[in-house]
Amino acid sequence: MTATPHPTTEEPTPLLLPPLSFVVPDGFHHVPVDASAGERPASTAAFIRGLYPAGEAELWKSAAPYYGQVAALLSAAGLLYSGLGIFGMGDEGVAHCSLSVAVCASQHADTEAAARGMLAVLSGDPLNDARWLDLPCGPAVSCVSMRELSVDAEQTTASEEQPRIITGQIQIYLPFPTGPYMVVFTLSTASMQCWGEFCDMLTAVLQTVSFTDPEEPDDG
Repeated sequence: MTATPHPTTEEPTPLLLPPLSFVVPDGFHHVPVDASAGERPASTAAFIRGLYPAGEAELWKSAAPYYGQVAALLSAAGLLYSGLGIFGMGDEGVAHCSLSVAVCASQHADTEAAARGMLAVLSGDPLNDARWLDLPCGPAVSCVSMRELSVDAEQTTASEEQPRIITGQIQIYLPFPTGPYMVVFTLSTASMQCWGEFCDMLTAVLQTVSFTDPEEPDDG
């Protein structure tokens, strides 16, 4: 997709970012963060039907307010893209993950210096696995973190431990070569049995990142 500035719930003057495009694989359902307030109800309805294709009208109707609010909040937070990935695993059920893309301002004048600075910052946390990446579009930094979460479930006995789940997150920090911005790709999942496949999927997305305008003619 091509990321373009989009209005938030308050409809402020959009941030004029340099060109940025990337390709998301099949299996992701696009949360309509790029829709205007007027377009959001219809876009949210289409998202819900894609997310629950076997659902009924009552389910779609009841889910609409929740996902409409989620889309509005993510848009107000400045996300350029947000998607939910749902992938069938045969008799084992489904695996799921979320993918978001955000852009933050940066004061860098050199992409390599910006990436090295980010690597130094992220490496300071012992819970992070931060590494340098050389991508086709430029230098980047990956940061992997794992978290163990307790599920707030009702206990059957006083001594029974709360259920725990492991979640994984990988973030890619990629400085724009065409302006003082940094794009951050974030993939999160609790389906850790597919962690390797999800990392490979994000790697494939990163191979498609471009900071050129696809509508501009090629000078070559």
